[in-house]
Amino acid sequence: MKRKTPVTKFLSYFFLIVLAYIMTYPLLWMIGAAFKSNEEIFGTIGLLPKNPMFGAFAAGWKGTGQYGFSTFLYNTFLMVIPTVVFTAVSATLIGYGFARFEFPFKKTLFTIMLSTMMLPATVILIPRYIFFRNLGWLDSYLPFIVPAMLGCFPFFNFMMVQFFRGLPLELDESGKLDGCNSFIILKDLLLPLCKSAIFSVIVFQFVWTWNDFLNVLIYISSVAKYPVALGLRMTMDISTEFNWNQIMAMSLISIAPPIVLFFAAQKYFVEGIATTGMKN
Repeated sequence: MKRKTPVTKFLSYFFLIVLAYIMTYPLLWMIGAAFKSNEEIFGTIGLLPKNPMFGAFAAGWKGTGQYGFSTFLYNTFLMVIPTVVFTAVSATLIGYGFARFEFPFKKTLFTIMLSTMMLPATVILIPRYIFFRNLGWLDSYLPFIVPAMLGCFPFFNFMMVQFFRGLPLELDESGKLDGCNSFIILKDLLLPLCKSAIFSVIVFQFVWTWNDFLNVLIYISSVAKYPVALGLRMTMDISTEFNWNQIMAMSLISIAPPIVLFFAAQKYFVEGIATTGMKN
């Protein structure tokens, strides 16, 4: 194996630094713009504010209408947390069932589940809307929570199936020899080993649901139930002039929870993605 020369190392690090700067530039610009006045945002191209201002955070948090940003943030957590929890539980149970049990039409059902991943979201948008309307679920968070409870996210189901398949069957056999039933085997023997995969499901679902704009735009109509994505958009719609510093300040606050969650679960997230589907 050839050792890298100092010149090669320098060029590699230089390329990575430039690439990282290009990728993070929009985030850096948003952070800087949150502390600028509107005049400075459009008057200079620098990232750092000349005279940092914190008024945009207070004004943006208060909002311009009847509801402040705290309401939108609370609504988002109210929608995201149950969705994430139920997704993690349902995906784990489905993955355990497909990976460890034999039942009629198992391969057919697994193929049907995988085939739903090939459908674009726009194809099922209208049928889902009609279905939820007939159930009376519109203008509520049920179109997000109930599908998560019923395991309607095939990507996460497939991820957990592959992870369970990578765990040795000897674990189940040793549990059965000790008189454990299937639930005890899952709870005491397999779940501790699935921590990384479950964290991966949690991070993915949290970020996707938190940033979802199209579905909440279709299903949620009451301003009092708006999550962050619609709340930020409404701020732009009802203002005669855009206070971009306030919008950037609230955008900065809105992306904080997913970023904090990612860094908190980074170790398990990377491990879960790297080991999913690997045979032990």
